[in-house]
Amino acid sequence: MLTGGALVGAAPATGAPRAADLAPGVAYTEFDVTGAQGVAHAHVLSIDLRDRRVGVGLLYPGAVAARQTVSRMATAAGAVAGVNGDFFNITEVQHPGVTATGASVGPAVARGHALKAAVPDGQRFGPAPPPGTSTKDVLGVTADGVARLDSIALDGSVTTVGGVLPLGGLNQYALPVGSVGAFTSGWGTVSRMRAVCGTDTDRAAPCSTDVHEVLVAGGRVVSVAPAPGSGAVAPGATVLVGREAGAQWLRKLSPGDPVRVRHRLVAARARTAYAFALGGYPVLRSGRPLPGLDDTVSAVRTAAGVAEGGHRLLLLALDGAPAHRSGLTVAEVAEVMRGLGSDDAFSLDGGGSSTLVARAAGESAVTVRNHPSAGEERPVPNGIGVFTKP
Repeated sequence: MLTGGALVGAAPATGAPRAADLAPGVAYTEFDVTGAQGVAHAHVLSIDLRDRRVGVGLLYPGAVAARQTVSRMATAAGAVAGVNGDFFNITEVQHPGVTATGASVGPAVARGHALKAAVPDGQRFGPAPPPGTSTKDVLGVTADGVARLDSIALDGSVTTVGGVLPLGGLNQYALPVGSVGAFTSGWGTVSRMRAVCGTDTDRAAPCSTDVHEVLVAGGRVVSVAPAPGSGAVAPGATVLVGREAGAQWLRKLSPGDPVRVRHRLVAARARTAYAFALGGYPVLRSGRPLPGLDDTVSAVRTAAGVAEGGHRLLLLALDGAPAHRSGLTVAEVAEVMRGLGSDDAFSLDGGGSSTLVARAAGESAVTVRNHPSAGEERPVPNGIGVFTKP
C-alpha cells in the first residue's frame, strides 16, 4: 500500500518510485510495472479517508449528457487531484443521424444526489467485463466516508389514473426495450433519441420506430410528442420517453392528465447512503481477482482500489506515452492493485480516456501527470475528484 507517499509491499512494481505528498492525507506516486507486453508506467494517488480534511466526490460537467477534460473539471471544482471515471456513449456509427450523448454507462451519484441509473448490460461501451458483473456495479464512498464496491439499481414508477408502470430508466442514453424512462434537468440539452436505439442485448440494433414522449410539470402532462426531443428540461419538470410497450402506455396520456413520477437509486449492500458513486466493473474482490479477467489484451488503463477496510482509496492511471503505451491487461491491473494493498479493485475507462491530474503546492490549477495516449486529454463524462480542506 501507499503510506506517506512511499511505496510499500508493491510486488508488481519495478524501478524506483517517485513519491510526493500533495496534501495531508493525499499522496502521489509513480513507478514502472513490468507486464506481458513490456514496461508500463503507473501513476497512483493514495487517499486516507480517515483524515477529516480529505474527501472524494464526483467530477462532472454539470450535466449527465456532456463531456469535459478531467483537468478542467478538477480545477473548476477545486479538487487537489483526480482521475477519469466511467465508460461512456462515445460514438454512434451504427445509428446514422443519432447524436452520441457522451453520457456514462453506469449509475452516478454526486453529493448524495442521484444523477442517473445504469443502461442495460448489452448497451454498455468499453471492453467486455468479467462474467457475473453488470452495468449496475459501482465504486462509491458513503456519507460516513467509507469506500466500497456495490451495485446500484433504479427503483421508480410512473403513476396515472390508468395505473402504475415501473420506471425503466433515469437520465440514461439507452432504455430497456418496452420501457419508459425519465429525463430531468440533470440530463442536459442533448437529444434524447439515443435512448430508444439498440436493444437490451445488442447496442447496434436499429432505433425503435414505436416511440413517444410526454412532458410532465406540476404533476400534470404539459405536452406530448411523437418522438424524443432535445433541449433543456426545466427544473422540477420531467420528460418521459417510451419505446414499444412503454410508448403505447404513454400515448394514453393527454395534456392536463395527472401524473406522478417517482425515482431513487437503491444500493444492494451499503446501508449508509452514497455521497458519491460511479460506474465501471470490479476486477478484485476480497483480495482475489475475479474469474475470467482478460489476460491477453494490454492497454492503457485507469482503476480504483479499496484498502484498509474502505478507509483508503487508491486511484491508478497508466501512462500513455509511446514508451509505455503497451499498457497492462485487466488481469495485470488487478494484480497491481492487489500489490498496492487493495482488497477490492474496480476498472474505469481506459485508452485515450486514462488521465490522472494533481495540483502542486501553491498552484490554483491541476496539471496532467500521466501522458494521455492520444497526445491530449479526451473529454469524458465524469471522474473521481480528491478534495481537501484545512
